Amino acid sequence: MTFFLLLGALIVLLWLGMPMFAALFLLPLGVLFWVEGAVPALGEMVIGKLDGYLLVAIPLFMLMAHIMVRGRVVDDLYNAAFALLRGVRGGVGIATVLACTVFAAISGSSVATALTIGKIAIPQMLRYGMSRQGAFGVVAGGGTLGILIPPSAPMVLYAYVTETSVAALFLAGLVPGLLMALMFAAYCFVTEGKAKVPADEPVPDSVQVALMRAGWSLSLPIFVLGGIYLGVFTATEAAGTGTIYALLIAALIYRTLTWRDMLQGVQEATRTSAMLLMIIAGAAIYGYMLTKLQVPQELTQLVADFGLSRTEFLIAMMVLLFLLGLVLESFSIILLTMPAILPLLGVLDIDKVWYGILLTLSLEMALISPPVALNLVVIKAITGAPLAEVNRSILPYMLMLAFGTAMLIAFPEIALWLPRVAGYGG
Repeated sequence: MTFFLLLGALIVLLWLGMPMFAALFLLPLGVLFWVEGAVPALGEMVIGKLDGYLLVAIPLFMLMAHIMVRGRVVDDLYNAAFALLRGVRGGVGIATVLACTVFAAISGSSVATALTIGKIAIPQMLRYGMSRQGAFGVVAGGGTLGILIPPSAPMVLYAYVTETSVAALFLAGLVPGLLMALMFAAYCFVTEGKAKVPADEPVPDSVQVALMRAGWSLSLPIFVLGGIYLGVFTATEAAGTGTIYALLIAALIYRTLTWRDMLQGVQEATRTSAMLLMIIAGAAIYGYMLTKLQVPQELTQLVADFGLSRTEFLIAMMVLLFLLGLVLESFSIILLTMPAILPLLGVLDIDKVWYGILLTLSLEMALISPPVALNLVVIKAITGAPLAEVNRSILPYMLMLAFGTAMLIAFPEIALWLPRVAGYGG
């Protein structure tokens, strides 16, 4: 019960308005001082946790996405998807799912995916007869693909915390991500049959022209992910070379990236990365506290006492992660839970790559679960719609994500097949 008491105390501090990094520093320091009468040497602990080459990939992937967005390179993604699917039943919704899927392979962020595609797609969907709830829901749901389809910033953090192969995690996310995209598209096809472009409306661009214009956007994920999977460079090197590649596209080919855009992108990536690094530093002390209080051993004994099977444990964890997602964001959930949960994965013979994808699916549900539902806040900001109306739009997508999680628990090979074929074990 110690883990849940500490977690509850942390949530109370956050509810009182304390920043996450401050709560992660102060709570464990207070507990350690109370239990042991002293506090550890913080400097060595924090520096040791932050001194990780893999962590450099996170701000670089963020900057790569900012360059593509601010250079307006990704605008052609939706236009190409729209041209390709405009005459299909529910085609405007399906085009949004397709655009979210491709942009997810560029951004690594669900919020960025929902914001970027939503600004372009929502007016188009409403114009061509899609219901308001349908339009809001498909952007919120499609946006969650940003952290499941690689590259994914939460996956990079999970790989760092658990010492798991980033390439294996990226490969493991591909099939579940595409399956979720297929489910979202099928839902649009069934429920939004009237949402398509009239046959007599003039075509702005042919499919061939639209696809050619989107070619540079499509080439970026192929360049980055192909380089990782072929062993040309590591995840961190891929993030660096991908950022340079994005800069060349936006500045030299499109010629739409200004110095001001570049500066703003760097500032935003730096701000987000600094926040994350402070949380990681606090999580190092939090994890030390859990170890000193023997919380992992306590949880292991609790699982043994209840006689939980692997499947029962995973279901319980998915419920816990969903509940945490109601009040915490994805990075914090990974850093708070993994120090205590990681030893249990070995005890129950749960593959770390498999669990990482299950964790990511739970984080996706958290991104569209009120009250802390960042994707929904983004949609409200784009449209000005009441948050209550936006909230009602996400129930079908939460159910589909829950179904996808259940499928992955029942059939681990959905995630593990591709990494094993590629020789990463898993």
